[in-house]
Amino acid sequence: MLIFLYGEDDYSSRQKLNEIIDKYKAKHQTGLNFRLIDFREKDVGSLKEATATISMFKEKKLLVLENTFAKSLEWQKELANYLKKSGFEKDGEIALVFYEGKTPDKRVELFKFLTKKPNFSQEAKFFGGVKLENWIKKEVEKKKGKIELAAIKKLAVFAGSDLWQMANEIDKLVSFAGARSIKPEDVESLVKAKIDANIFKTVDALPQKDKRNILKLLHQHLEQGKNEIYLLTMFIRQFRNLLIIKDLLEKGTSYYELPKKTGLHPFVIKKTWEQTKSFSLENLKRIYSKLLEVDLAIKKGKIEPAAALDIFVMSI
Repeated sequence: MLIFLYGEDDYSSRQKLNEIIDKYKAKHQTGLNFRLIDFREKDVGSLKEATATISMFKEKKLLVLENTFAKSLEWQKELANYLKKSGFEKDGEIALVFYEGKTPDKRVELFKFLTKKPNFSQEAKFFGGVKLENWIKKEVEKKKGKIELAAIKKLAVFAGSDLWQMANEIDKLVSFAGARSIKPEDVESLVKAKIDANIFKTVDALPQKDKRNILKLLHQHLEQGKNEIYLLTMFIRQFRNLLIIKDLLEKGTSYYELPKKTGLHPFVIKKTWEQTKSFSLENLKRIYSKLLEVDLAIKKGKIEPAAALDIFVMSI
């Protein structure tokens, strides 16, 4: 049997892998026929040796193979040829699980072979919307917690599609809330306070009007699993903070009075104060107004979120 788990959402694919390993160990408790082979350190010879070894026990073999696509194309081709000749896809006594924490090049021969039936293959993609909200609800319940619908929606926006981060945030929220339900205010105070430094980096690039670099940074966020609505929310929040602080500074407020007057986290104050030096108050008002226009257009369904972000950047 050949199983191929891959995709950008390595949290989900890793969970699936652990599920397969746990089921195997529950059935075959000696563990003598389970092997993990990392191809960054091993070669095809290790796989051949592991499959050829005769066991003292009548147990199926489970071999987990990681980082297969980190090797050269020539090496991958050699492995594909070996797998084709060996007929493992029809072997009921040996299960080979290929695990990749990303999406490999789908054009290469090895990828095409592993995703061809009767092999089982599963791509774990980042997801959002209702699917993400349902996942959050189930994850909270799995950890014996409760959460309000409004808190689910807020958490989906703040944490995005990165399920590793989401799982960590849920652990924190469940522990904080205890027996009561997690509320939107909990998400505001515990999750929103976690600053994404890359958002500051992107905002820093705006005054230089280096559109190519800004678009590159934006798409890096998207590749990391942050959805467009999350990014827009972060931009709106940061430019609102910039406007508030810039306005207070121009009215004579000192730096040391800002935490008390704004209620913002000291780290946010420091970074935002530094950024106000690159913007005039009028420029901040124009950018913030543009962001609100984009947000409204998305909510009315007039434009796709990804396109809206690109248009916003090009208009700066």
